[in-house]
Amino acid sequence: MSTAAEFTTTDEQIERANATGLNPVVFIHGLWLLPSSWDRWATLFEEAGFTAVTPGWPDDPDTVGEARAHPDVFAHKTVGQVADHYADVIGQLKKKPTVIGHSFGGLITQMVAGRGLSAASVAIDPAPFRGVLPLPFSSLKSASPVLGNPANRDRAIPLTFDQFRYAFANAVSEAEATELYDTFAVPASGRPLFQAAVANLNPWTEVKVETKNPDRGPLLIISGEKDNTVPWAIANASYKQQKRNANVTEIVRMANRGHALVIDSGWREVADTALAFVRRFV
Repeated sequence: MSTAAEFTTTDEQIERANATGLNPVVFIHGLWLLPSSWDRWATLFEEAGFTAVTPGWPDDPDTVGEARAHPDVFAHKTVGQVADHYADVIGQLKKKPTVIGHSFGGLITQMVAGRGLSAASVAIDPAPFRGVLPLPFSSLKSASPVLGNPANRDRAIPLTFDQFRYAFANAVSEAEATELYDTFAVPASGRPLFQAAVANLNPWTEVKVETKNPDRGPLLIISGEKDNTVPWAIANASYKQQKRNANVTEIVRMANRGHALVIDSGWREVADTALAFVRRFV
């Protein structure tokens, strides 16, 4: 059986998804990662009878090595631009997809769901949107490599290993953290973090979610218990905003898991949790 990873472009994946007639699943990565971070998830969902689509953000390089060699391609990307990009991808699918996103990808997931574009959605350790008020210290510390310098708004910012260890890989061993950093970590646009930081002060912010749309569909929020970047307080506040929707809204707390929960050695537990939720509705 061919898998999504064998189809290198988004257009090829869309064409394949439409040709299969299977229910598609669109995966949305967050900052400091690439679409390849979803490869194992894509295979799992394909084996479960779905067809996977793993688009990048606009201009994403194909590989981690290329991304590190040419970091400037990540600069200037905004939350609104990325959400519109994924909405365009979804619009090319013949069937309304399930959408699964991590971190800022979890925010984008909720944004496209709020536009009525997804059959079901899973937001994993999602970045906060306007109306989500908690701002724990660990979240500020995780974002400080970017927010600490206003000039970073228009730059692509890599994380050092120590910064990655705190923000992503605090719940795994040093050896695994090193492996994750070497395998997955790439620079990221500074602008989304600055947008999120002032979302509650800016009535015109792009960082907003239509939580009450009756066409939003079922939503699951997954939170890593030990996540420094998006702690439980943020994930739970997002859930409280979302549960006002008429559709099913649930939240699950994954014990002893950090922000790297979609890529670390325990990824399968998280993926199985997401898959079980999706199977109930799709």
